[in-house]
Amino acid sequence: MLAAYVETPNFADPLAALIVGERPEPEIHAGWTHVTVEAASLNRHDIWTLQGVTAHPLSLPMILGCDGAGRLDDGTEVMLYPVIPAPGWYGVETHGEGWSVFSELHPGTMAECVTAPVRNVLRRPAQLSAAAAASLGTTWLTAYRMLFTQSGLQPGATVLIQGASGGVNTALIQLGSAAGITVWVTGSTPEKRALAERLGAHRTFATNEALPRRVDAVMETVGQATWAHSLEWVRRAGTIVVVGMTSGNDPSANVARLFLEQIRIIGSGMGTLEEFTRLVEFVTTNGIKPEIGMSLPLSEAREGFRAMAEGRTAGKIVFTMSRGRPHGP
Repeated sequence: MLAAYVETPNFADPLAALIVGERPEPEIHAGWTHVTVEAASLNRHDIWTLQGVTAHPLSLPMILGCDGAGRLDDGTEVMLYPVIPAPGWYGVETHGEGWSVFSELHPGTMAECVTAPVRNVLRRPAQLSAAAAASLGTTWLTAYRMLFTQSGLQPGATVLIQGASGGVNTALIQLGSAAGITVWVTGSTPEKRALAERLGAHRTFATNEALPRRVDAVMETVGQATWAHSLEWVRRAGTIVVVGMTSGNDPSANVARLFLEQIRIIGSGMGTLEEFTRLVEFVTTNGIKPEIGMSLPLSEAREGFRAMAEGRTAGKIVFTMSRGRPHGP
């Protein structure tokens, strides 16, 4: 089967580690099922895997991809919940030791077929295309948990989203505006701010631009480049939800401001199966179409990876299972 995979990670040049070629079909374990993949989406996690930056030791070669949608052998259209909890774990899946996502301990979704635990396979609503359904895993689930579980925001509150065009950020904009939350967004270019406004942002600002007033919560995915701004513009007793640091880690915490303003900082990651089910229901009920900035056949996966590595994202990057000339590093 055709697959995008890594055989030898390369921290300095991750794209050099990407191979698109033939791999054997994965084995089906007890309690697992076979899915013919129609679409898989790209995440920052896949770039990290190419670099060898992983939560678990990789069993190489490893097929990439955390998210996907396709069909069961009986033709049922399905989508995949990306989190695989540790055996025997109950409760919040990501709170237990040893949890993983596809492409860590088990082959990923960027292939013509994948095997998955039965509990991770959900029937795909008719309103969602395979590409849209494949977009809802890692980034949209992360955004849903940030916004609806971790932040405590209610309709009418104001949220600041640091960054306008990445997968998590575009999901936050679409989800927040549909939920009746006032959405403010920072973006580094006029084009990115225009994208945020098209997706439902009520106001946009240049990176680190002064705001008209302080906000109830900040969704922080950028890190070093925006961290001081996030601390400055969240209101007293407000919340900063952190899921990433695409610009690097900022070691300065401004501890005095934290306790004087009673700011709550909470880390977040992925989400539960229950949250994923609620996300799918919220998206379909509200008629939300996940923003897909680039759709490519799997044979052209390198261009999608390059776009993400260079920061040229405008929503999700999705690969469809289409054959072409395989290519290696």
